[in-house]
Amino acid sequence: MNEEIKACPIIANHIKIALVGQPNVGKSMLINSVSNAHLHVGNFSGVTVDKTEVLFDYENYSFTVVDLPGTYAFNNYTLEEKVTHNYLRAKDYDLIINVVDSTNLEKNLQLTSELLTMSKKVVIALNMSDEAEKENIVIDAKYMSELIGTPCVRVSAAKKMGINELLNAVIQKHEATQSESKLIFSEAVEEEVTKIAKYLKRHKFRSENSYRNIAINLLKNNEDTYGKLHEKPLWTELQPILIEASKHIELHHDTDDIKEAFAEEYSAFNRGVIAEVVQQDIISEEKTTTEKIDSVLIHPVFGIPIFLFFMWSLFQLTFEIGAIPMEYIDMFFGWFGDTIGATISNDDIRSLIVDGIITGVGAVVLFVPNIIILFIGIALLESTGYMSRVAFLLDGFFHKFGLHGQSFIPLVTGFGCSIPAYMSARILKNDRDRLLTLFIIGFMSCGARLPVYVLFAGAFFSPEMAGNILFIIYISGAILGLIAAKVLKLTAFKGADEPFVMEMPKYRLPSVKLIWHTVLTKTMMYLKKAGTYIAAASMLIWFLSNYPHNLLLEEEYSTKIEKSISKEEKVQLQNKLSVELLEQSYLGTIGKFSEPIFEPLGFDWKMSVALQTGLAAKEVVVSTLGVLYALGSEVDEQNNSLVNAISKNISFASALAFITVIMIYLPCLAASVVFTREAGHIKYFFYLFAFTSIAAYSLAFIVYNITTILVG
Repeated sequence: MNEEIKACPIIANHIKIALVGQPNVGKSMLINSVSNAHLHVGNFSGVTVDKTEVLFDYENYSFTVVDLPGTYAFNNYTLEEKVTHNYLRAKDYDLIINVVDSTNLEKNLQLTSELLTMSKKVVIALNMSDEAEKENIVIDAKYMSELIGTPCVRVSAAKKMGINELLNAVIQKHEATQSESKLIFSEAVEEEVTKIAKYLKRHKFRSENSYRNIAINLLKNNEDTYGKLHEKPLWTELQPILIEASKHIELHHDTDDIKEAFAEEYSAFNRGVIAEVVQQDIISEEKTTTEKIDSVLIHPVFGIPIFLFFMWSLFQLTFEIGAIPMEYIDMFFGWFGDTIGATISNDDIRSLIVDGIITGVGAVVLFVPNIIILFIGIALLESTGYMSRVAFLLDGFFHKFGLHGQSFIPLVTGFGCSIPAYMSARILKNDRDRLLTLFIIGFMSCGARLPVYVLFAGAFFSPEMAGNILFIIYISGAILGLIAAKVLKLTAFKGADEPFVMEMPKYRLPSVKLIWHTVLTKTMMYLKKAGTYIAAASMLIWFLSNYPHNLLLEEEYSTKIEKSISKEEKVQLQNKLSVELLEQSYLGTIGKFSEPIFEPLGFDWKMSVALQTGLAAKEVVVSTLGVLYALGSEVDEQNNSLVNAISKNISFASALAFITVIMIYLPCLAASVVFTREAGHIKYFFYLFAFTSIAAYSLAFIVYNITTILVG
């Protein structure tokens, strides 16, 4: 900077700045670069630490800059740290300039990340930029500003470069309204911060700091924050919440020191920033263990194939091992239903309890082994630090479709079950990215859709081809999801991307205790949320499919069944009765009413009814088809009679259209409720319903007509 900044008396527009940085980052030289500035040197009140103030004018503004003692972090170990920390918590300044050494950015960001949690306006001066260039270090200051949500300006105090740009950034930041920084923590910490912040908001706690800032300070055991809250009535209720939150965070970091846990959180955030914005041509001869592992696992060429292999292995284990206990769970619920049913004399109540509630809840519990295995695998990958790196690896590819790299975690989880997938979308801190991901998760075919795919693949393809067909269905759903994401990004979610830092935690051995806690918590959430809503949906489906009663028809078939001789004839008559009763029920009436709507897709009323029961739970589609084709509700996707009935009564084109709808349309009731809760408003459910319905119908119509033209 060659332009001279003249010192003069204080004028109306005054900005008071706290100049903060670690030792030896060039703060004093930066002050000296403000030529002809007035320096006032004294001591801070009550201590012998030097206090330097600088006064100058620039662009109709009067500036006062207080040069605070250099400090590495807010540990309050030294007198200088205490002085700096105490001053920054005061209210008599407008803005912080954080001076960092561009040649040693990761170390300097340790202090920066703590400043970003203070609910103060911050501008970052990337000092020694000239020296960084000599060392072939390139920092993308503009992108860094977007990532962390505060201006970052490249300067060189020694060469007087970038000083005007820094002061302009200070003025703009001063005039702008205060906003939260984009500093985010790991999922476990964010979960506890959100919980505490919501508690404070619910109790209308008054403070000049944001609820998020107070929550972070409480978790970090900040004495001043504790002091302000300790005498408040809400403290009695808040204290046990804080104790549980600390235990949760310490468990995730395998430590009993909350400060150590937060130090690792800041470090992971800083490594994420470095990975995103810094490029350095010089490669260190001595690589760390983390760098050696990263050179293989996130290799530009081999990284994605390695990840796909891990995912393929995880799904193989999920379905192969998960299938073992599923048979026993199914047998248990069958026995339980028969046992309970034998104690109930009233036919309607018995049918409600056994066929409605027990069967419905059993359908959810049946998939718990798959869910547990999937959660264990994902927890292993997350706790080792691998998942964050894959998100970084896929970020560039996902951005082409409007998604963030971290979206892949909920999307992958969606192949197991949509419910935990929707919940895991919380890792996306930007609202637009999170909502877009929530809308796309349904395109990843969950485990509950697998029986439908197996049934239709078996009906129209040879056993040798069925596996390949299933693979094509799953891949097609994922591709359609990416295309849908791009369409939504260009329409409903259009706007500039708001990037955020992806944490880069250190690699560590997985903790059995942590994995147990994670899997147990998420599995219980699955059972609690899915089980209750599935039970309600099962009762609704039971009512719609069993009422109104047709007593004359029941008596007619009862007489025929009594007169029949063979057991097979009795079963056939009972199944025919079930079909006619279902056809005359409320559900059958709805199916008949909606048949004209689905006729362009080649669906009859039976297929329409099956789709509608699938809104409650996709597992119900197969059993509904079994009832409709007079085979009983006990059939599964491998039942030869049902497979033959499907192949005889449904055309190939209609079958492909049906699979297309199953693949895209609204997820089950339980998942829809969780989606609505995670999205934050009921309106998003209706948006999802409209979006998936239109997409499913349109694509099924195209598939049906093209297939009809090609194969008849």
